[in-house]
Amino acid sequence: MAERVAAQPELYSISSEHPALNGRRCVACGYVFFPPQSYGCESCGALPDQIEPAQLAGSGVLNSFATVHLHQGKGIEAPFTVGVIVLDDGPAVRSVLTARTDEGLRNGDRMHSVLTTCGTNEEGNEVVELRFTKTEATR
Repeated sequence: MAERVAAQPELYSISSEHPALNGRRCVACGYVFFPPQSYGCESCGALPDQIEPAQLAGSGVLNSFATVHLHQGKGIEAPFTVGVIVLDDGPAVRSVLTARTDEGLRNGDRMHSVLTTCGTNEEGNEVVELRFTKTEATR
């Protein structure tokens, strides 16, 4: 039976509807960062043994965005929109958005993470990648 697998499992989990991001936190100063690295704290310079894993909620605020209209690479078809989301947990992340164009997007929009199918692997498993989508206002 085919499974869902993450395109970049070191960056996010696929165990929930709104995937968490795999960040890191410095126990010395509390600084939270993404993407994860193990070189030490980017803020206070603490050594790697002071860095711990941190699951970052996949929600935040759209800070900026741009739509790519011409693209010659493989894997994604233009137009597509890339945004910078400042996560509620602190770090800013750059991600492809689910919206193909910037129509209806505004800086300050609430965003949340979702998984999007991007193909299948050699074993026939569905490969999913993390993207962000606008959170619809609740009444």
